[in-house]
Amino acid sequence: MPLGHLMQGAPHADTPGVTIATPRAYELFGAVCFAGRRDRAFTRLAELSGAGRGDRVLDVGCGTGYLTRHMAARVGPDGTVTGVDPSPPVLAYARNRKRRTGSACCTYQEGIAESLDLPDASFDTVVSSLMLHHLPEDLRLPALREMRRVLRPGGRLLVVEFRPPKSRLGRHLVHGGAGHAMAHNRVDVLDGLITDAGFEVSGHGDVRPWLYYVQARRAR
Repeated sequence: MPLGHLMQGAPHADTPGVTIATPRAYELFGAVCFAGRRDRAFTRLAELSGAGRGDRVLDVGCGTGYLTRHMAARVGPDGTVTGVDPSPPVLAYARNRKRRTGSACCTYQEGIAESLDLPDASFDTVVSSLMLHHLPEDLRLPALREMRRVLRPGGRLLVVEFRPPKSRLGRHLVHGGAGHAMAHNRVDVLDGLITDAGFEVSGHGDVRPWLYYVQARRAR
């Protein structure tokens, strides 16, 4: 099933961004797409976030909570992880998974990336995976500025995006299965966008098979 069929054509009333419509099918698509390496990849992302035991973490555009749960394992029982997403069906799925996996430090709330209903400087680490490309281009910088606002001075940011294949055939296959936004995702502009939002970029790289990440800090 093409990924486009798993996304909601009529987005959340407060945002023109695209949301997930069918969380179970989306999870299955993710498992197939990563060919058995999804858990390893997201464990690595949690490490790259720099979050430690007892940290307060925000996952923006948390979707089904896959990275949220990995972050919960990272911060331990003394930490907290808040997942924010505009889609009620995926939040319901994430809450159900929380009950089944015992991720007690996870909480989920409905919200949009470009206008977070959260206090200033209230998190040690903010993460966001595979979310920005679902926002219209003119909302990506405001969303990143919101992530900066809710970070404490010196706090860490990890943004993860889909890295399209370099070959023409690979891009064609991704376009057919996942849609234009992922097949032509401009990860080469991500570092500059994060810098423009007021962060200091501290690192970037790839996590196989499909991910590109940027690490940054909020300057004091």
